[in-house]
Amino acid sequence: MRLGLYLNLYGRPDERPRLEDAVEQARLAEQAGFEWIVLGERHLHRPGYHEILTSLTYLAARTDRIGLATSGIVAPLYDPVVLAETLAHIDVLSGGRLTAGFVLGYRPEEFALYGVTQAERVARFEECLTILTRLWTSDEVTYDGKFTSIREAFLSLRPVQTPRPRLWNGGRVSAVLERTARMCDGWTTSFNELDADLPAKIAEYRSYPAGEVSLGRDVILCREGFCAPTAQDARRVLEEPLRALYDAYTGWKRTSADASRYTQGWDDIAARSVIGSPGECAERLAQYEEMGADGIILRMQPPGLSQADALRSIEAFGNLV
Repeated sequence: MRLGLYLNLYGRPDERPRLEDAVEQARLAEQAGFEWIVLGERHLHRPGYHEILTSLTYLAARTDRIGLATSGIVAPLYDPVVLAETLAHIDVLSGGRLTAGFVLGYRPEEFALYGVTQAERVARFEECLTILTRLWTSDEVTYDGKFTSIREAFLSLRPVQTPRPRLWNGGRVSAVLERTARMCDGWTTSFNELDADLPAKIAEYRSYPAGEVSLGRDVILCREGFCAPTAQDARRVLEEPLRALYDAYTGWKRTSADASRYTQGWDDIAARSVIGSPGECAERLAQYEEMGADGIILRMQPPGLSQADALRSIEAFGNLV
């Protein structure tokens, strides 16, 4: 099972960008055999949240081998050419370690901030990925779209990976699963996707035809993860900071279809997570592999959980890998 580490990019309003804890975790994950470090994206976030693309570049310069992934960039907010060029350069600077993961987005505030109409998000998403893919794989691109038109465009530094970096997409409805199969190479779940729903969704995703540019149809599960000597130790360390994160999500996720899942108790959260002793975590990973998962992204450090505890958990998962 390939493991990814979802890095905590939370900041505070009174601090300048500081990512040294994330760097320490990324380096340990690299040594421990993780496949990726993974970054998310937020805007208009009062507690503070480090910007995704510059943070990815910062981490690329401070690691050597581990994959660099996003889950996910809110594609409709970006100029497709700028995004294609920036991500291509990250792949170059990192020696070919990029996996670019995207989402549609759901927060009205973020769309308003970027001057984008939320009703256009699907069309903008598809246009963005179409332009990005063509610029990454073609010597020259001419494209007339609804939002972007380019003439004889090219990237003077294309990605290192051939034919291009892999693309992920996140979401849970049928239209997203079909779009992911057609335009991307991997589907990333929500952290709160129910285990009971996964087999049907995995089967549905893999039933849709792959697009001409597809490099595969991987299933990447996003899960809360924490490994400690015993299940009781894991709960003692993780429950309070994770509960605080979920309480904060009730406001952040108010326009999302899965908002109600952030009000659930520990037992409900633990039932769809990889939390517990090494034996219990190994068993959960094996169950997800049998279910059809190709990789699992683990979020181990909600805000408030100490760096020392996060490092111990990363190391414990590394022993399982």
